[in-house]
Amino acid sequence: MQLLVRSFRVPRHDALQEPNKGGFVRQTFISLAAGLLFAALSAFAIQARAQALDSKVCQNCHEDKVKNFQSSVHGQNVPKTPQGAGGCTVCHNEGADEHVKNNGGSEIRNPGAKTANAEETNELCLGCHKGGSKRTHWDTSTHAERGNSCTSCHTMHQPDKVLTKLTQPEVCFKCHKQQRVEVNRMFRHPILEGKVVCSDCHNPHGSIGRALMKRDSVVETCYQCHAEKRGPFVHPHDPVTEDCTLCHNPHGTVADNMLKLRPPFLCHQCHTPHGGNIAVLRGQTGVGQAQITGKSGVNYTQGRGCLNCHTQIHGTNNPSATNPTPQFMLR
Repeated sequence: MQLLVRSFRVPRHDALQEPNKGGFVRQTFISLAAGLLFAALSAFAIQARAQALDSKVCQNCHEDKVKNFQSSVHGQNVPKTPQGAGGCTVCHNEGADEHVKNNGGSEIRNPGAKTANAEETNELCLGCHKGGSKRTHWDTSTHAERGNSCTSCHTMHQPDKVLTKLTQPEVCFKCHKQQRVEVNRMFRHPILEGKVVCSDCHNPHGSIGRALMKRDSVVETCYQCHAEKRGPFVHPHDPVTEDCTLCHNPHGTVADNMLKLRPPFLCHQCHTPHGGNIAVLRGQTGVGQAQITGKSGVNYTQGRGCLNCHTQIHGTNNPSATNPTPQFMLR
């Protein structure tokens, strides 16, 4: 009987001990995980503290740059900025120790230097400024293919002129000198006044349209402001749906409405000029026979201008089937 009791109690004793073994394993695992987490956080804190100390060391020699940097967007002490992430060594990360030990020198990484490699600089900037539709086409953009870097336009140690409407055009005009001339002409978009800026129409980081247009085509970009020219019209003018720049120069011209040439010379690039000897003009008051026949008819057209009669030049919905016929876009 005692033997049976003992044989019964032994497995019961072992079963009670198993949960204790499992609990010991779990406690050991939790302790190890907590220790690893504490070590990682300590290492991160030490690294962040070292970076902060590096920024103070930088200020000993580069006081003016550090002060300008602190007044910029990158210099704001928030987690997403270089200043919040550790200071100067976030961008000037290679050769910083040697730079300090040697009291200066060219060993430190300087992405803003003129001799800096454009691809390396862009890779550094895109480490934080990645994603978003504005930079999707950067690698295949005209600016990237011509060896430009982020620092060709953007400044790090002071307020970025690109981000302000009044100062943005000056940054673009450093390379686009022809456009600088055009925006100073009589008929232009109000670019110099800061009401329209280059980035309203162009995406400098790349696009699928030509000339870095923000939309797929020139006309789609223009329609963002000039929606009334979109139509649809019963009788459209073909250039309106093809390319606005066939007739207009959006940066500025010496002709009214930013036309490339004064009518009728602009119109005659596509349309054969006619004199006054046409059915529409015959019998009108003020149009003499000498004006509608012979060479003087050409003078009539040039003196009056096409738009005197063809007023709906972007398209018309005129339902009339009699003269003036709607396809001529007459008023």
